[in-house]
Amino acid sequence: MENWIGIGIWIVMGGLIGLIMRTLVKRPEATPGHMTLIVVLGAFAGVVGGMLGVGIFAFEDPRSLSLGGMAGAALLSILFTYIYRWGVKSLI
Repeated sequence: MENWIGIGIWIVMGGLIGLIMRTLVKRPEATPGHMTLIVVLGAFAGVVGGMLGVGIFAFEDPRSLSLGGMAGAALLSILFTYIYRWGVKSLI
């Protein structure tokens, strides 16, 4: 049960990081909207980053509520949403 709670925390944390990155990274030519896409992208990146963090940092005792899982979820969701808000939008 603890692992499911940790995965839920990864999803919520990734969505919140996506919303924070939406407010921090301003694009002058950005169209309104995309909030749902940014939240889903942040949540997806949070789950993938959490799995990678647990796999890399807590390989012997894999728990989703470990420091490696939380750090991996936060870092990858920041990276994905930043790339979407800044990098991909400038390429289109």
